[in-house]
Parts: sequence; C-alpha cells; structure tokens
Amino acid sequence: MINTLKLSERLKKVSSFLPEGAYFADIGSDHAYLPCYVCLHDRTAKAIAGEVNEGPFNSAKSTVEAYQLSNRVEVRLGNGLEVLDDITDIRQIVIAGMGGSLIKTILEEGKSKLSNVQRIIAQPNVDERNVRRWLLKEGYIVTNEAIIEENGHRYEIIVADKKGTQNLIDPYTEEQLEKELLFGPILLRNKTAIFYEKWQSEYKKLARVISQMKEASNINSDKMERFEKELSWIREELQDEEQSD
Repeated sequence: MINTLKLSERLKKVSSFLPEGAYFADIGSDHAYLPCYVCLHDRTAKAIAGEVNEGPFNSAKSTVEAYQLSNRVEVRLGNGLEVLDDITDIRQIVIAGMGGSLIKTILEEGKSKLSNVQRIIAQPNVDERNVRRWLLKEGYIVTNEAIIEENGHRYEIIVADKKGTQNLIDPYTEEQLEKELLFGPILLRNKTAIFYEKWQSEYKKLARVISQMKEASNINSDKMERFEKELSWIREELQDEEQSD
C-alpha cells in the first residue's frame, strides 16, 4: 500500500521536515497526497487536509478512503486556516505550492489559529521573501531551508519554528537582514549548485528590468535604487561561486 502512493520530490522534501508523530494541517492539500504519504510512513502521525473548493475536497476524501486512513487524516472544507477550530491541537502547518503573497495572506488571516503551532513549513512558488518577512514579524525563526529542482522548476522550502530557546544569529545591520530575507538565511550559509543556478537566472531577469526602467520616460528612482542594490547583492553571491571554482 505504501509504495502505491507516489509523491513528487518537492513534497517528499517538505514531508522530511515534519517530526515523527506529527499532528499537522496541510492547507491546499491537492488530493491529500502529502497527509496520506506521511501517515502511511509514520503510524503515529495525524493530519487535517484543508481544501477551499468542493472538487479538490472530494478528491482528497477519495484519496484518504482509498488508503484507509479516515481515522487519521480528516479532510475539511474551508478557506485557509478556517479549517482549524479553536481547540484543534495542531502542532505543524504545511502550506505548499502557492505564491508567497497568498501564503502570507493565509497565515495573516488565520493568525488566531496559530497559538499551538510550533512549526510552519512553507513552499512558495514565488516571492519567498514575503513569507520570510511575515514569519520574522510574527515571532517565528527560520531554522531550516532547502532549494530543489524538479521538472525544470526550482522550489524553496522554508521551515520556521516558534521562537523559544533556539540560538538565533541576529543580522548585524538592516542590509544584512534584507539580504537574508531575499536569499534565505540558511540557504546563504549552505549554498548549493541549484542556489547558484537560481540566482544566475534572477540576475539576468533583474538586469533586464533595470535596463528597461532606464529607458522609460518617468523613472521611479526609489525602485531603481532598490533593484540596483539587490542586483549588487546577487552579483556578490555569484562571485563567491567563481572564487570557489
């Protein structure tokens, strides 16, 4: 039974950040594949699969029933964290496969449901910085990150734990903070080939945007200054790769 549920490498990596015996909510669960996968491999895990639309909700219920996991995976219909009631003892939240802005909105609108949540695992498809900034503001610290490539796309996974006794390396300056929000504090310290590939691509895109902005009749000087600063940060990180070759 376990071997019949095939999970993408992206979601397998997401699942690796859930502790043994997790009780987690997967928001926007996409057929409940992730909750079922985790519960098939860990008999002590439990999950809530949240879906906002009727079609995916019914598909998720069918998956859970097919794997005979109805006693451990509950499928709920609702918008974002609305699927969690006030007494739910959820300890981890997974939100994967959405834009960073939407993930931030889901977390912001559902803040009242996070009082017992110790870990948030987010996998934004774009705008990772938005997610990191919200987590920092709301008292979570990034304790792990990963960047993977699958089917021609690069994905970042952000793992954040509620502030406790963890050792947090505070950025020395506002600029250092902004750099860590952009690149990811853990990814910056553990640069991989995929990290460099991503930022080589982002460098070209941003350079192109700046070039187009300079040709415009009305130049937004604040935005131009910010983009040029970010371009210089990316250039610095790419130079690190050249020096290590």
